[in-house]
Amino acid sequence: MARYDTAIINGTLVVPYSGTSTADIGIRDGRIVALSDRIAPDDAERVIDAKGKVVLPGAVDSHFHLGIYRPMGEDTESETRSALVGGVTTVLSYFRTGSNYLDKSGPYKTIFPEVLAATRGRAYTDFGFHIAVMTGEQLDEVDWLVAEQGVASFKNYMFYRGLNLTSDSTEASAYTMAEKYDLGHLFLLMERVSQSSARYGKSGRISLSIHCEDPDILRIGIEEGQGTGKEDLKTYSEARRTLAEVLAINEVAVLANAASCPVNLLHLSSRDALSTATEVRGRYPDLDVRVETTLHHLALTHDTAHGIWGKVNPPIREADDQQALWDGVFAGQINTVASDHACLSLEDKSKGLWSSQPGFGGTSLLYPVLLSEGYHRRGLPLVRIAELVSANPAQNFGLYPQKGTIAVGSDADLAIVDLEMEREVTTELLLSAQDFTPFEGLRVKGWPTYTILRGQPMLDDGEVVGEQIGRYIRRPVALHSQSQ
Repeated sequence: MARYDTAIINGTLVVPYSGTSTADIGIRDGRIVALSDRIAPDDAERVIDAKGKVVLPGAVDSHFHLGIYRPMGEDTESETRSALVGGVTTVLSYFRTGSNYLDKSGPYKTIFPEVLAATRGRAYTDFGFHIAVMTGEQLDEVDWLVAEQGVASFKNYMFYRGLNLTSDSTEASAYTMAEKYDLGHLFLLMERVSQSSARYGKSGRISLSIHCEDPDILRIGIEEGQGTGKEDLKTYSEARRTLAEVLAINEVAVLANAASCPVNLLHLSSRDALSTATEVRGRYPDLDVRVETTLHHLALTHDTAHGIWGKVNPPIREADDQQALWDGVFAGQINTVASDHACLSLEDKSKGLWSSQPGFGGTSLLYPVLLSEGYHRRGLPLVRIAELVSANPAQNFGLYPQKGTIAVGSDADLAIVDLEMEREVTTELLLSAQDFTPFEGLRVKGWPTYTILRGQPMLDDGEVVGEQIGRYIRRPVALHSQSQ
């Protein structure tokens, strides 16, 4: 009888926080059970030869939007399938009550089971959720969500409090379905997350993620931008000016420090935003602040993102901002790179720059873009790439070491990558339900040839070969280890 279900032989392993080494991997019952100088082919029922390739831990795409513009179940199926192309084996999706998603409000004790039911049996990757607490009633559910439901991370959209500045209050409340969504609500949420962090944090990090754009600064910029009559991404970037990010990050820092709340500053888009995030870390050295940027802010500028296809919040900016973000990656100021994946259609982008929906998909490019733009073009070490898209997000959001590394005892989530494979990005290549991509035409070097989830090959040479075996992961995994 074979010792292993699967063996991966002859590959170069990239182990976060450690380095690279040549070793074979033995997998049994979905977990890594051996790292060996040599595993004989007869010792495994399935052998995957990774000669000439690198083996990375499966990516953890920690900024995702399942079901935001499409039915939750359908979106889970198509977009976790797309994630496999990028070497992604776990996605962490945002969810909130209000317009979009399930288009309802109420207690999460009623709504969250609906979310889990809609995604059950539909995912090609493992998955979890960050929850946006929108109402006073939901504030009282934070502890329950952590302790009982395995939600280790929460969300606040700072610019939502400005919805009534551009529409009447009835429309604004209809969108958020919240009675008070302001800085006071944010501070109360920080206090609840801080309490849960103190209670459960020894088992893994409990945190609050923030979309940092100040609505008052956005209002004046958007009014000016709309007044120009222009419909280009440069105008959109100037309208959602970087000052909105700067002010919001400072507001978050003051409140989070007062509440002792661990925070994640999401999708920073500019030199100014990154400089401010670095400043507040120095100002509040005891405050746990993690910094994220996205693929599109690293790979695209407002001149290369195919016009309205590249509309996203915060905007894709100019080359100087892109360079500043890469400098932050190299300097360790940026902890995580994610996709901010949200599947839309061309119809969603058909109402002009100012009225069309923001966002687009990108998860299928998570490892490829970091390898092409980071490793090949700029010399970013492979181990650093594995940390940015796998180990760091796993640690940030309570998944480590079950996810995010190559180690005995960890889930056998792996991406086998041909560093020399070069492809031009097309919509069809990405296997998403989205019928466009702002990355169209980008030459990318370094693609997964296999994506493996808990020992099961899911993607082989660009084709999906696995079934929908993705599981909901309760986090922090140490707190919920008995219920996995």
